Amino acid sequence: MSSNEPVETLDCIGLFCPQPLFQTREAIDSIESGEILEMLADDPAAEEDIKRFCKRTGHELLSFERLEDGTQRFLIRKKE
Repeated sequence: MSSNEPVETLDCIGLFCPQPLFQTREAIDSIESGEILEMLADDPAAEEDIKRFCKRTGHELLSFERLEDGTQRFLIRKKE
């Protein structure tokens, strides 16, 4: 397994603020420190919400990308 391989994928496609943030928080709480969560969303507010969430909580946003279909993909490493 590569160091940036997610242990869980959270599909928040079709959900709008604040649901992607709430579900991301729950998913992060369910994984071990140092593990990576992949979160997929199409809510325009998700980018700013998740970036703020990571900054506030100390989790590491490893990557953020917009896919061709408009989906946003986040890789978040749970803080140690």
